[in-house]
This record gives sequence, structure tokens and C-alpha cells, in this order.
Amino acid sequence: MRILVVLGHPAKGSFNHAIAETVVEALRQNGHEVVSHDLYKEKFDAILPAWEISKENKTDPHIEKHCKDLIEAEGIVIIHPNWWGQPPAILKGWVDRVFRPGVAYKFIEGDNGEGVPVGLLKARAAIVFNTSNTPFERESSVFGDPLETLWKNCIFGLCGVNKFYRRTFSVVVTSSLPERKNWLAEAEQLITSLFP
Repeated sequence: MRILVVLGHPAKGSFNHAIAETVVEALRQNGHEVVSHDLYKEKFDAILPAWEISKENKTDPHIEKHCKDLIEAEGIVIIHPNWWGQPPAILKGWVDRVFRPGVAYKFIEGDNGEGVPVGLLKARAAIVFNTSNTPFERESSVFGDPLETLWKNCIFGLCGVNKFYRRTFSVVVTSSLPERKNWLAEAEQLITSLFP
């Protein structure tokens, strides 16, 4: 199976990077083909130019490569920190530029964009790993867990990926080394259960 792994964290030694390394290694050990993108390392340009909005317009070759990787993915893994209840801007820009009409979704013929889109992604499952410095209880009760809604409903559900799982590791800033090792073991286990 071809699995797309996308990392959105600027610090090379971050726990997000450790999660990404664990995920890629587990997928490869399970015999999957892994296509991996570290958006900060690639210096991904997150700014969507106006001319690129229309599906009729061609995009630059770098964006075309990301679109191709998304189209061909049979599974998707996203890794990022929770910043202000959102992904980092670079990852939001990746979604803006890569989850394009004609790539990730389409509108029914005759619909001018007011209706419900039809998902085009062939990925059978997606998982998002987040890190956070907010306890889950507070994230859920005070903020309503906006990342769950964003990824599950607004992105993957809309684009045809209905099997979705998300795991947040928190509180990272006060976590111990044994806690982090346990979290990495859990990430590996989740990946293996979702993509055996």
C-alpha cells in the first residue's frame, strides 16, 4: 500500500519529528511504500496565489508533485502540533494548495460551487497525530477540539476519506522521557492497526 506521510513542524529535534520517524519506520516494516514530506525542510510555499484557485489553471511542478502524491495515496498520515487550535500555517497552506478541486474533490456538473462536493481521494484511511501543551479535558470542554472537526469533517470527510483516526499527545512540554517513549510505542501500534 502507498502511504503519504506529511510532517508540519519547524524544529528538527521536536517530538513531532520523532513521531514522523516512528511512523515511517513502522510503515516500511509493514511492507508499505512510503511517500514522506517534511514541509519545513522542503520550504513548502504555503501562500496560495489567486491564479492557482481555478482548477483549470496549472500549478507549479512542486505543487503538482504534492497533488500526485495525494491522488495516489492509499493511506494518509499527518503529523503536526496544535497551535491556537489549528495546524501550523505551512500545513494549512499545504491543504489550500494541494487539496484542489479536481484533485481532492469535485462539484457535480451544473453546480457552481454552492453544493456539497464529491470526494475524489482514494485513500481508505487517514490518521492525524497532534502534539499539544493543553490537557485534553480543557481542549475539549473550553475550545471544543477544533482540530477534530477540521480534519475529520472539513477535510478528510469532505474529500472522501471516511475512515479517520486522530491521536493527540499531551501535555508535551511537561512530559517525561518514559511518557514520550510510551507515546511513540502507541503511535507505532496505531499505525500498524490502521495499515497492517
